[in-house]
Amino acid sequence: MPQYILALDQGTTSSRAIVFDQLGNIKAQAQKEFHQLFPRPGLVEHDAQEIWSTQIGVAQEAITQARLRPSDIAAIGITNQRETVVIWERASGKPIHNAIVWQDRRTAGWCDQLKAAGKEELIQQKTGLILDAYFSGTKVKWILDNVQGAREKAEKGELAFGTLDSWLVYNLTGGELHITDASNASRTMLYNIHTGEWDDELLALLDVPRGILPEVRNSSEVYGETAEGLLGSRIKIAGIAGDQQSATFGQACLERGMAKNTYGTGCFLLMNTESDAVPSQNRLLTTVAWQLGGERTYALEGGVFVGGAVVQWLRDGLGIIRSSGDVETLAASVPDSGGVFLVPAFVGLGAPYWDPYARGSMLGLTRGSTAAHIARAALEAVAYQSAELVAAMEKDSGVTLRELRVDGGASNNDLMMQFQADILGVPVVRPKITETTALGAAYLAGLAVGYWQDTSEISAQWQEERRFEPQMEPAERGARLAKWKKAVERSRAWEDADA
Repeated sequence: MPQYILALDQGTTSSRAIVFDQLGNIKAQAQKEFHQLFPRPGLVEHDAQEIWSTQIGVAQEAITQARLRPSDIAAIGITNQRETVVIWERASGKPIHNAIVWQDRRTAGWCDQLKAAGKEELIQQKTGLILDAYFSGTKVKWILDNVQGAREKAEKGELAFGTLDSWLVYNLTGGELHITDASNASRTMLYNIHTGEWDDELLALLDVPRGILPEVRNSSEVYGETAEGLLGSRIKIAGIAGDQQSATFGQACLERGMAKNTYGTGCFLLMNTESDAVPSQNRLLTTVAWQLGGERTYALEGGVFVGGAVVQWLRDGLGIIRSSGDVETLAASVPDSGGVFLVPAFVGLGAPYWDPYARGSMLGLTRGSTAAHIARAALEAVAYQSAELVAAMEKDSGVTLRELRVDGGASNNDLMMQFQADILGVPVVRPKITETTALGAAYLAGLAVGYWQDTSEISAQWQEERRFEPQMEPAERGARLAKWKKAVERSRAWEDADA
C-alpha cells in the first residue's frame, strides 16, 4: 500500500501542495503565489492557466521534496477557493476569459434587479444561499454575455464551466473528466441542495445552458487517474471539497452541532447540521458540507469579511505595528481596550448583516486611548464578529455550541483566542495540525482508497494543542456584546446616509 496522500490546496492567492502521512502529519509542502488581476475597481480576476501551472508545479515539487516516487502516493485530494468561475473550450481546453474570482462585484447590479423582481426567496429556498454577486451563477452569465460568440458556443455544447476543482481535475486527467463535488456545486446558485441536482428553474433564471455544467459527484470517491506522463506515474484522484467544507472535515467536525472557525483574511464559521438542511432565519448560508456515498451532510455557514485583514490594516494603514506578529504584544500591554470599539466594516458587513453600505468605524475614543487600545480593540472585533455568527447558528439550528475548533493564521494569537472563548462562553480549541483545509482534502481522498478506514478513525486522529476556557463573568459578557452591537449600528448604512 502506498504510504502517503497528496493534497492540492488551490487558494485565492496561492497554489499549495502538501504530502500527508497516515497520522495526518506533514511530510513535505510547496507553495507558489500567482497574480491577482484588478481590471477596474470592484473587479477581481485570475489567469486560470497560471493557476494550473502553479498547482501542477507545486505538486511535483512536494513529491520531490518528500523524496518520494509518484507510486508512493495512494491518492490525490483537491480543495479550492470557492465560487471562482472558469469557462473553457472543450476542444482546446483553453479558457475563453480570465477566471472571475469570488470577491468580484461586477454582477451586483444584476443581483439587485433579481431582488427587485422578487427572486431572492426562491433562490434561498432552493440553494440555501443569499442572492449575491459572491456566488458563481451570475459570473457564468456575465462571461457568456460578454465574450464574443460564447453564448452560441455554449448552446452547441462546445464550452465547459467549472469552479477551480473542476478546472484542476479536467487538466489533471488530460481533459477526460468534467466533474465537481456537491460542496462546490452548492456554492454556484444553480444547484438544488435538497434534490442534489442542477435546477432547471435556476438555470433558466440565470440564463445558463445545462450543457456547460460539470457532473456532480461525491466528495470522496475514485473519480479517475492523472494523465499519463503528468506526474511520472498515474495517481488516483479521489477527494474534492470547497476550502471551508474541507477545513470542517479536517477539523473532524463530523457530528451535528460541531463547529469550526477559520481565521484568515476573513473568518468562515461552519456548523455541522448532519442530514438537516436548516433554513436560516438569520441571514446565514445553508450549504452542503460534503457528500459521502450519495448521502449529503449539511452545514450552516457565516462569513466575516474582515478578520485577520484588520491586523494588516494596523500594520500597513495605521503603521502602529511593524509586522503582524507584533499585534499580540502591543495589545497585551493594556488590560483591556479602554472602552474602544473598532468595527472593521472596510468592505461592508457579512453575515448576519449583509450590509454592503456599512463602513469601518472606531468608537469610544478618549484622550487616554493609545495605539495599544486600538490594537486590542482590533483583535476583539474579530472575536465579536465570530460570536455573532455563533449566536445566529444556535438560533437557526436549536443546537447550543459545546466548543469551537479553530484554525487559520490568526488562531495562533493566544490573546485573541482567549477573548474569543470569553465572549462566546464556551471553550475554544486549537488542534495540533492547523493545516486543516488541506488535511480535509487528504482525508476525503484517503477514505475513498481505503488509506483510512472510516470517519471514526479520522475523529480519533484529531488532537488538541491548546484549549482556551472562558473566564469572563456572564454579566460582563452581556454588557460587552450589547456595546459591540451599538457600535455596529453606528457603522451601518454609512454610504447610504451620506448619499
